[in-house]
Amino acid sequence: MGSRSGCGAAMAAAAAAVLVSWLCFAAAGVGAIGANWGTQASHPLPPETVVRMLKDNGFQKVKLFDAEEGTMSALRKSGLEVMVGIPNDLLSTMATSMKAAEKWVDTNVSSYLNDGVSIRYVAVGNEPFLETYNGSFLQSTFPAIRNIQGALIKAGLGNQVKVTCPLNADVYSSTTSKPSDGDFRTDIHDLMLTIVKFLSDNGGAFTVNIYPFISLYIDPNFPVDYAFFEGASSPIVDGSFTYSNMFDANHDTLIWALKKNGFGNLPVIVGEIGWPTDGDRNANAQMAQRFNQGFMTHIASGRGTPMRPGPVDAYLFSLIDEDDKSIQPGNFERHWGIFTYDGLPKYQLNLGTSNAGGGLVRAKGVKYLERKWCVLKPSVNLNDPKLADNVGYACSMADCTSLGYKTSCGMLDIRGNVSYAFNNYFQKNDQDDVACGFQGLATTTGQDPSTGTCRFGVMIEVDSAFSWRLQGLGSNLLLFLLLGVLQLSLSFS
Repeated sequence: MGSRSGCGAAMAAAAAAVLVSWLCFAAAGVGAIGANWGTQASHPLPPETVVRMLKDNGFQKVKLFDAEEGTMSALRKSGLEVMVGIPNDLLSTMATSMKAAEKWVDTNVSSYLNDGVSIRYVAVGNEPFLETYNGSFLQSTFPAIRNIQGALIKAGLGNQVKVTCPLNADVYSSTTSKPSDGDFRTDIHDLMLTIVKFLSDNGGAFTVNIYPFISLYIDPNFPVDYAFFEGASSPIVDGSFTYSNMFDANHDTLIWALKKNGFGNLPVIVGEIGWPTDGDRNANAQMAQRFNQGFMTHIASGRGTPMRPGPVDAYLFSLIDEDDKSIQPGNFERHWGIFTYDGLPKYQLNLGTSNAGGGLVRAKGVKYLERKWCVLKPSVNLNDPKLADNVGYACSMADCTSLGYKTSCGMLDIRGNVSYAFNNYFQKNDQDDVACGFQGLATTTGQDPSTGTCRFGVMIEVDSAFSWRLQGLGSNLLLFLLLGVLQLSLSFS
């Protein structure tokens, strides 16, 4: 542990860095910055709370992955510019039925526009050409884009709302490390040109998701400093341009791919960019702050990238952690938020907006369940044969991605690991007493077990808590309750 003087020096340095960053923003000015708002959480914050948090933090744009009614309704008259998404599982329907596309636009665009939601883009699909999808959406993506565009035109919105398709940066590559050798992926080259031409003809934009973290995650030899913005030890020289960070190089590889195919002026949106804070040795609050603040300062200069000078249109990924996301890409997938599940800022971040200098603003009015936790009973022997199965069950039903090598809870001992798993399951099931049973191995406590960087959370209240509790406690309890309801119904018949 550091001394008091060491901590004081670190805090002073951090404050100075924020001040310098704020001065940069104030001097240069920064274009609108957006945030990705995902809702794959067991206990999402109320949409009204999230909208207020977006506005309190000076975000001017928000990108959604679907058109959920509660989310869209909360954005009415908010003044936030909205990119609303169509999930991949709807692409086939949109592609094969013009009527379905028209109905979707009428329900999820026209009606909300009339009610004061400032919809600017419709994102048709989300990274549909990822190689891991094995071509599942190759046939449906472009027809879906075309039909949604047609539906917007028919609704009289062709000039007001534009289509786009958020794509992963794996749709293009460079045969060398130089951006000037960039082009679209060989297997989808013709399809990409069809989409790009359509976007260009209809005043749309190319949306790309860029993740330096993933490069570091999959390649242990990837130069760490190249992922950030402070200047690389081995920059890439490409003609008259020198690239000292991966974002600029990756972005300009796309610009070259567009340019050499005749679309060098097509607008580009950075749909997702960010850094996770947990679930991997390179995912922590310090590195996330370093990356996201570096990115914000980088774009605040107004210089853009070597091949595309000027303002950068971008959405940070993401706003809030999502504990129900798939962890197939990695345990970090649930920890991209700049805010925790309950709307607490994870680190200091100056967005260069109206609240500049004040840092991130926490969510207001969040209601928590009782301050109690579920932990392993002190009397339980660690050799108890029931222990492994119960921990495995808790982690399979809840979220244990903060446990592991160099994660936020990586310093816990065995008892701490077990308690963390039990508590996560207990909280996810709304602190129901049955959810802290674990065959007599667990007990509740009013003393917070959190330590160091490891937070044992207390769940927030949500309207859907009862339905989640039934799901979490299993089919036997659900059957018991249903039988009880049936018995009551028969008694009154």
